[in-house]
This record gives sequence, structure tokens and C-alpha cells, in this order.
Amino acid sequence: MFESSARARALAEKVSRFILEEVIPYEKDPRNHGHGPTEDLVRELRAKAQAAGLIAPQLSEEWGGHGLSHRETATVFRAAGYSPLGPVAMNVMAPDEGNMHLLERVATAEQKQRFLRPLAAGTVRSAFLMTEPEGGAGSDPSMLKTVATRHGDDWVISGRKWLITGAQGAGIGIIMARTGENATMFLVDMDTPGIRIERILDTIDNSMPGGHAVMNLDEVRVPASQILGEVDQGFKYAQVRLAPARLTHCMRWWGTAKRAHDIAARYACTRHAFGKPLVDHEGVGFMLADNEIDLKQAELMIDWCASVLDQGSLGTAESSMAKVAVSEALFRVADRCVQVLGGMGVTRDTVVEQAFREIRAFRIYDGPSEVHRWSLAKGVKHRYKDSTAGTAKQA
Repeated sequence: MFESSARARALAEKVSRFILEEVIPYEKDPRNHGHGPTEDLVRELRAKAQAAGLIAPQLSEEWGGHGLSHRETATVFRAAGYSPLGPVAMNVMAPDEGNMHLLERVATAEQKQRFLRPLAAGTVRSAFLMTEPEGGAGSDPSMLKTVATRHGDDWVISGRKWLITGAQGAGIGIIMARTGENATMFLVDMDTPGIRIERILDTIDNSMPGGHAVMNLDEVRVPASQILGEVDQGFKYAQVRLAPARLTHCMRWWGTAKRAHDIAARYACTRHAFGKPLVDHEGVGFMLADNEIDLKQAELMIDWCASVLDQGSLGTAESSMAKVAVSEALFRVADRCVQVLGGMGVTRDTVVEQAFREIRAFRIYDGPSEVHRWSLAKGVKHRYKDSTAGTAKQA
């Protein structure tokens, strides 16, 4: 039903070879540390991807990509995610991938040349500055505290942000700020006066370059020409970015979960205990069977949503369902893999330990499961509340 195109399958095979031969050997590189791969390592990996013709393949040909559909992107991104470094190498990692998607659809021609062109080429990184500390915007964007005020031909932005992925080392930023009762997005160079990183948070995950920063915006002056889209339309544009970004997260981390499963399954087939291979013990074999079920269900959910998105009709509810179902299924897979490996599962001798940490964080990023369930529950109430009286009478 969701068979991908021949070109997507061929590209995914090429990506798989690239990940196995070129990227996985870098996973033990000392430059791949607690706050993500260093800028030097990112440049080295992207040079290899560029040589292989694998930089940002989801983008249109105008921006150096292959012009993939969302369904084709799913096939390719799953292959890229087989190593946590794969999406970084291919320039399809968050937040850059989501920012490129937004710029391609909303930015002016001039803004695309200035901001999208280098981002698409992988020569600079970007950050998306929306989330704020306690009391500000997080899962509820309406709580946005950062303020932008008009000063002649410029806007002046002040506020604080936190959990800003990739800010350290980024050259481009998209700032979300309140403008009256609404919000507006602004494109900035990250060396603009007034933009300051307070600290880099120590987090459970470490796959994204630059880590996650706490930031201070102190009267950051931005010309009106760098407004992304229209004034007061920031909340709308956030959905343009976030709905597909949730899905591409699912695609990438599916690949990582599949890698963890492959490692655990091979281990279970070769490691013996109590007179037979671990896989022949139901307690282990059944966990691997459940992994196969979760991986297939997650794959089908991703492909269905990607196909709907290609038709332009993926709603917020569907993207929420996918985010919850896939992130929790993949975490179950990673958790079982740690268990199957036993003591080795909690070491860094394999990538399984990192897969567990990264996918655990994914259950929170782009909206925790509970927020998505709450949103879905509101939809249930809206659909059924007017029919309760009739149902009661029938009962």
C-alpha cells in the first residue's frame, strides 16, 4: 500500500552503504562528545556526504536536493538514521531540516538566497528560538514572553530562551517573539549584538551539534526585511514547521531503533545461557518479536502520514497521533534492546545505550506524549459532546 518509488529505494540503498562504510566508523571518534559532534567533525562528515551527493536530499533540486516527496523522504531518512551521526552528515538533522522546510515555503526570494542557500549546502547550521524557561512558551506557545517592538524600520527583541538546539556554533537563527497579541518570526545572524548563550545544558541526549542552550536576547535589533513571512503570523508558521518536523523525527529515530534491534537480535542468536542461545528463551525471543511488531507498526504509521502529507491534508491530530505512537513504540524497542544485551546494554560498547537515551528524549521534544494526548482528547470531546444526550436516550 505504501510502496516507495524506485528512485527512493535506490537512494536509500546508497544511503545505507554510505552510513555503514563512511559514518558508523566515526561513532567512536573523540570529537563526538557529550554536547554533540564538534564543528570539525560535522564539516568532515558533510564533506563525505557532499562527495556522495547526499546532502539534504529532501529539498528541491533548486536548493541542491533530489526533490523528494514526503513518502520518499521517509524511506531515505530511515536509512540515514541507522547511525545517530547519519542525519548530521547528510544535513537532515533537527533543527536544520525543519528550518529548511519552513524557509523553502515561507521566506522571500532574497531571504532564501541569504539564509536557505548556505543552510541547504550544509556550510552553516541554524537554531529555532521558540522554547522559553519557566513561565514562558513551551508546549503552550501562547505563553510566549519574548517581545519584539517596532522601532522605525527595525524591530527590537528582548527575552530569554532555553533548550535551543544547536545554538552554539549556529550561523542562522529563527526567533519567535510576541508582537502584541500575536507572534512573529524573525531571521537573524547568530552573531547579531544582543544574542548571548548563557550556558549549554547537560542533557540525556548528545546527537545534535551544539547541544541545547539557554539564551538571552537583549535588545536584539533586526531589520523589518528579516521578518519571516508576515507580521503576527508566527503561530501559523510554527505549525507549518512543526507538523512535518514531528514526522521527520519519527523517520530518523526509526532508523536508530532498527540499528539497536539488529544489534540485540544478533547478540541473542550468538550468546548462550542455560544450554541454548538467548533467542531460544521465550523471555528474550518474545522481546525481539515485540520489537519486530513495534517497528513495523511505526513504519506503517510514518508511511501513512507521509502519504497524507504529500496530499496536503495531514492535520494536527494525525501528526500528534504519529508523534505519540511512533516515539513510544521506538522507545519500547530501544528499552527491550538494552534488556536483551544485559550488562552490555548499559555500556557504550554498542550504540544501543545511546539509542535508548536519544529516543527517550524524543518522547518529549516537539511536544511530550501527554500534550498530544490532551490535544487529541479535546478533539474527542468536540466530536462526541453533542451526541451524548441522544446516546443516553438510546441506552
